[in-house]
Amino acid sequence: MKKIIVLFVLCGCITGAAFAQVAKGGTLWAATKSVAVRSSTGFFADTLGALAYGEQVTVLQVNGKWVEIRSVPNSSLSGWTASANLSAKRIVSTGNTNSASVSEVGLAGKGFNQEVENAYKASGQPLDYADVDKTETVTVVPDTLLTFLTDGRLSLGE
Repeated sequence: MKKIIVLFVLCGCITGAAFAQVAKGGTLWAATKSVAVRSSTGFFADTLGALAYGEQVTVLQVNGKWVEIRSVPNSSLSGWTASANLSAKRIVSTGNTNSASVSEVGLAGKGFNQEVENAYKASGQPLDYADVDKTETVTVVPDTLLTFLTDGRLSLGE
């Protein structure tokens, strides 16, 4: 019984810490190359603008997985974005060639790090990123995606 109580307390602490990172009046940073700022919650809401990687924002309110923010460097830009696009840790983007690039940071977030890269190199398989680079260039217009989902009677998500 004590183990169950301890488990619930730990879960509560972890959940509380996660929500504490995204709290009204808090400061967050854009954690992807470009973060769309939308007029309301939802992927298909109108895009009002975009945050650059590392741009600082102030949290205005939280609604589930969505956060209403205001850009610190551009106070006229405010709106909604998914909390997954933001980081509670300060992100500093530099032009220094010894620092990580935006794409490297993205790969690291997905678990691709120096250890994984070394394992690939040790396997003797050539590392050809041409297909990955080609895939990353594919863009889909939101209206086209909405039509596809609607015509296919697929879920529109949140």
